[in-house]
Amino acid sequence: MITLHNVSKRYDRVNAVTGIDWNVSAGQWWGVIGPNGSGKSTLLHLVSGVEKPSSGQLQFRGKAISSYGRKELARSIAVLQQDGLAPTDFTVREVLEMGRYPFQDWLGREKKDFGPFLDDIVHKLELKDFESRRLDQLSGGQRQRAALGKVMAQEPELLLLDEPTTYLDIHYQLQFMNLVAKWRQDTGITVVSVLHDLNLAAQFCDRLLVLQDGKIAGEGAPADILTEDFIREVFRVNPSVVSHPENGAPQVLLTANAPS
Repeated sequence: MITLHNVSKRYDRVNAVTGIDWNVSAGQWWGVIGPNGSGKSTLLHLVSGVEKPSSGQLQFRGKAISSYGRKELARSIAVLQQDGLAPTDFTVREVLEMGRYPFQDWLGREKKDFGPFLDDIVHKLELKDFESRRLDQLSGGQRQRAALGKVMAQEPELLLLDEPTTYLDIHYQLQFMNLVAKWRQDTGITVVSVLHDLNLAAQFCDRLLVLQDGKIAGEGAPADILTEDFIREVFRVNPSVVSHPENGAPQVLLTANAPS
């Protein structure tokens, strides 16, 4: 679905990413991890078509991503940022309707009634209780769920998540990731997510791509990537890695340094 060959992105004199070779197949869930400033968000911007590579080739479904129009690309690729939706006076229902924009004519009309489709999203995401409430009346976790509903309304083939759980407590983090996992199970959507939480990445992602200083430091299954030696090398911490007691996913434990 997505193919990058020797892709680099340069801002003035700074190389954000360099020489990236990467292939994302349909239906996979990739987690993109790495230290701050390693190029994770830049890579996501390139894959979304928002940024253009300084060099190299980036293809979506076998065609250069730059050959797609913005509205055409929006019918296939959806992006959800870490802050999701700002606390505006739009209602949740109005936000879901915005997700249909790529399919509407210049008068905001579609050939078929999309109301029942949005009703189904409201049901799946348990948004009914605050469907008519404004975003500025919702908690951060509720707004992020509404943001997920908006991209679901887009019906994309590829979902790009840029640190989607950063501002959420652990309850909403797990709820959000489970909702994405259920969506993927139901539709076969491809997911690429930038994540800081290695434990969430290990439990939900099929594959991990590790960036360090703008280059690929490793890629593979979570069990192969999240080893104590590799984490120590990339993140400069001394971890202990254990298996999750229920699903066997590697889980990273950190020890605070004792005060001197």
